[in-house]
Amino acid sequence: MKRFEQYTKHLNVMKCAYKEDLNNEFIVSGIIDKFFIQFELGWKVLKELLKYEGKDVGLSGSPREIIKASYSCFDFLDEEIWLKMLRERNDTTHIYNEEAARELVRHILDEYIDEFDNIQKAIEKKYGKELENIQ
Repeated sequence: MKRFEQYTKHLNVMKCAYKEDLNNEFIVSGIIDKFFIQFELGWKVLKELLKYEGKDVGLSGSPREIIKASYSCFDFLDEEIWLKMLRERNDTTHIYNEEAARELVRHILDEYIDEFDNIQKAIEKKYGKELENIQ
């Protein structure tokens, strides 16, 4: 699955955030931008997997609907974290405050990267070589 390949590639870049200078405003902004991209790839990967599994919501669901359906379908998804990510993703366009941006980066580093990584590993374990056939 092409989107899953992109998800994995971007996640590997995002993991570099742990080594960066979080006092640098440009770095903080970059981590938030990477989070936005990673979240978008994540829910769209889940959407494609739902379609593959024959779930109708995978045909036209919103991010929230996809997350809810994915939680019901896949035992590897932490619905609470994904819904929190969705809220924070939606709020990223309204972050004008430096402290709010740093708080989001703390969430990204403390929770979200691990969740993205868990999802990657779980999908690889569940689907293996089948991923190549999922469109």
